[in-house]
Amino acid sequence: MNLPVLLSFGLYLLLMLGIGIYFYRITHNLSDYILGGRGLPPSVAALSAGASDLSGWALMGLPGAIFSGGLSQAWIAVWTLVGVYLNWTLVAERLRVFTEAAGNALTVPDYLEARFEDRSRVLRTLSSVVMLVFFTFYVSAGLVGGAVLFEGLFDIDYRVALWLGALVIVGYTFLGGFLAASWTDLIQGLMMAASLCAVAAMTAVALFGDGAAAPAAAQDVAPIGGLMEGVTFLGMLSLAGWAIGYCGQPHVVVRFMAVRKREDIKVSRRIALLWSAITMAAAVSVGVLGYYWFGGELGGGLTDSERVFISLSQIMLNPWVAGFILAGVLAAIMSTVDSQLLVCSSAIAEDIYRGLIRPQATQKELVWLSRASVIGIALLATVMGSERDSSILGLVSYAWGGFGAAFGPVILLSLFWRGMTRNGAIAGLLVGALTVAIWKPLSGGPLEIFDMFEVVPGFLFALIAVVIVSRMHAESAASACFDRLMKHWRREAT
Repeated sequence: MNLPVLLSFGLYLLLMLGIGIYFYRITHNLSDYILGGRGLPPSVAALSAGASDLSGWALMGLPGAIFSGGLSQAWIAVWTLVGVYLNWTLVAERLRVFTEAAGNALTVPDYLEARFEDRSRVLRTLSSVVMLVFFTFYVSAGLVGGAVLFEGLFDIDYRVALWLGALVIVGYTFLGGFLAASWTDLIQGLMMAASLCAVAAMTAVALFGDGAAAPAAAQDVAPIGGLMEGVTFLGMLSLAGWAIGYCGQPHVVVRFMAVRKREDIKVSRRIALLWSAITMAAAVSVGVLGYYWFGGELGGGLTDSERVFISLSQIMLNPWVAGFILAGVLAAIMSTVDSQLLVCSSAIAEDIYRGLIRPQATQKELVWLSRASVIGIALLATVMGSERDSSILGLVSYAWGGFGAAFGPVILLSLFWRGMTRNGAIAGLLVGALTVAIWKPLSGGPLEIFDMFEVVPGFLFALIAVVIVSRMHAESAASACFDRLMKHWRREAT
């Protein structure tokens, strides 16, 4: 076991737990725990949203995809940047204003219920269930990524690594809630970008400097696949799914709801775009440079394409520096898992328990139920991750597709269309979630259409369902609510 790497990791984990303990002392009510009292500064909101989104796939999945699939996989990064821009431009500002004006809604289900005046609680219940189902898989994927990292670095049993990672993430999320998750995300986001840039720079120098440090495999390797190599119209449409799915990611859009004030959104957007561009460019570079370093094939210290960043870090850097760099991988994973655990806990405490079971629940009761929910969801996700048999990028893309298809059209239209109804929202959630659930198992069969990224048909069918069902029967209460929210929006703009 590498002592410098182990000590670097230990210091990093202690820092994260220290942040959790600090914010535990200033978390007094449910709004503080699950939304930070709507007080996030622009930089924290931007990097927290970014780090919650990109996660371990930016450091492990994307470089691995570039390594094995060529530069055509870089379109994932391009469409991701498009999605970041559209999300901050179309969704962020209105959602920040609308959720506060709609009875200070703390969660996405809470907002949807208020927006459509849903007295039956069906919309709240359905959206909470969809969240819990897809997030449990998403959290499990993150924990698997952390376990693979621990297992490879410290030569410990996979299951021990899985439970160790879960324990640390649950520790600071349990204690500090949203504020702890957001401020640790700020640190983790900076570490992600710095880690990728450092490894890319060192590898480039080793390869293209005097070339003396490069292995023999790097001397005779076929050029990596081009940007358009093997890309079909259907393939490009699938890659575009990474952009259209953005507005439906609850763990990302909740950061918009927590921004300190409306005027901060534009600053946050600039920071988010700059950070995302640097991180994505560096991740693509690591994949390309890793391809040439290892001769374009597995072996010679690389046993899995998704470990190309980790392997290069260990080769290029001093063990002490490598320890902190590799902690950046854990940072990426933790920043997503903590956000997802919080959204799950808020769905249980705010949307199900207080919304459906015990409306008179005290703030202290709700905070502790949220903390208990963090533990419960993490336990379930850890058990589910005990056997790993899917790629990290594959697991993430499935959950991403589920949220993008189910919540994307519903959230987007709720912010811009006066005529959208409660029944339309319910139809959109159901059609989007079911399309993804049905479409995914059909991929790889004789019909090529089912190889399309499931978020694309899911988003389209859900959008159509919302429009058709909303047109069938107008709801004056939902339209009146939209008018009130728009009035508040215009008043704040002046």
